[in-house]
Amino acid sequence: MSEVDLKYLKSLTQGWFKDAFYGDLYLERVETLKIVVEPDRIDEVNWGVEEGSAIRKITSEFTNKLYFSNGFFEKGLRELILQTKRPCEEEVSKKLTTRLEYLEELKKKVWSTKEIKHYRLFYSEVVKEVWIFTSEGKFLSDKREYTKLGVIVVAEKDGRLERGYEVAGRKMNFEQVKDLEEFLVLPERASRLAVKMLSAKKAPAGVMPVVLAGQAGGTMIHEAVGHGLEADHAEEGLSVYSGKIGEKVASPLITVVDDPTIEGLYGSYQVDDEGVYAQPVVLIENGRLKTYLYDRLTAFKYQKTPNGHGRRQDYRCIPIPRMANTYIAKGPHKSEEILKSIEKGILVKKMGGGEVNPLTGDFVFEVREGYYIDKGEIAYPVKGATLVGNGPKVLEIIDMVGEDLHFEPGVCGKDGQGVPVSDGQPTLRIPELTVGGIVE
Repeated sequence: MSEVDLKYLKSLTQGWFKDAFYGDLYLERVETLKIVVEPDRIDEVNWGVEEGSAIRKITSEFTNKLYFSNGFFEKGLRELILQTKRPCEEEVSKKLTTRLEYLEELKKKVWSTKEIKHYRLFYSEVVKEVWIFTSEGKFLSDKREYTKLGVIVVAEKDGRLERGYEVAGRKMNFEQVKDLEEFLVLPERASRLAVKMLSAKKAPAGVMPVVLAGQAGGTMIHEAVGHGLEADHAEEGLSVYSGKIGEKVASPLITVVDDPTIEGLYGSYQVDDEGVYAQPVVLIENGRLKTYLYDRLTAFKYQKTPNGHGRRQDYRCIPIPRMANTYIAKGPHKSEEILKSIEKGILVKKMGGGEVNPLTGDFVFEVREGYYIDKGEIAYPVKGATLVGNGPKVLEIIDMVGEDLHFEPGVCGKDGQGVPVSDGQPTLRIPELTVGGIVE
């Protein structure tokens, strides 16, 4: 962008930024595509484009003031930023045809067995472009392309219904993901899980060892630990981690990192939503709490440095401290070694929904895919299991951390805003955890 263009942006915002502690002009263009298919029909096709802008300032009293508009405020600003035209009908039609053909091929990978009664494939693409001009005179931009695929398969036997659900998501475009193994195997994996769960037994209840497989994807870390490390909670005394910088808060085997710069992960970006470059942040290192995730406002208020985690759902929203790609770093143990170390316990491969109290870290999580472990071997699948405990206490007692590391995509909700994230972990051994189930 030329010096003349920067002067134009400065002249456009100088009145609003006057007397502001900090301010930014945020511009956004989002193109979305969503397709849902079933065995014999296309259930949904949606495509659309939205443009919006917002001007925000942080006052000397450390409060946000935001004004937003559907559009780019004025024609000159739109012409300055957008150099490309809206896709024509022919281009959109070609895109839809290509994606539908891809989904038709994936449908062929769903198991064709008497137990499989129904299935659905959910496909989505988002192309999000953002431009940010700050009161410091900096102009930054970022283009984020997200592709996500989910498969639900329903199986039935003797009147019992079970479902298998698998999902993959990447910060990549269609051409980059269409041949990735993690996308191509979803129909088969969902089919296998649905059929396998038909033989699941009721989960045992009680305190027992629990192994969280890498495929569990870090849900517990994100929900029960990660939100407590966001600075708006932690600095305000609303987190179990408040005031504990430098203290031991986890096992020495545990290092927790949030890194938006990892190429291709669903929560990645180059620049956050208030013009700070993305950077990896070590939150807990070898069991000791190092820092929190900051946006500009909390960093200014508590005399810290913003670390690239000010995120907003869209132009209508105020940036707040948010996770991006949060994970527990690899450890020294083989996943097979961890499983073999369990006499009797539960292996959790997929986590479901749950509830967490960020002030205490107490949690209850559903186990979507779990197995009973007997003498170091997987004995049978279980259903109806829940995990009940306290996130910080779990981190303190983890005594084996695997060499594997697996990420799962998701959308994190906070203060009414949803943003794309990835959660990751290696295989973990928790020596004692309350498992809710049904005593037989």
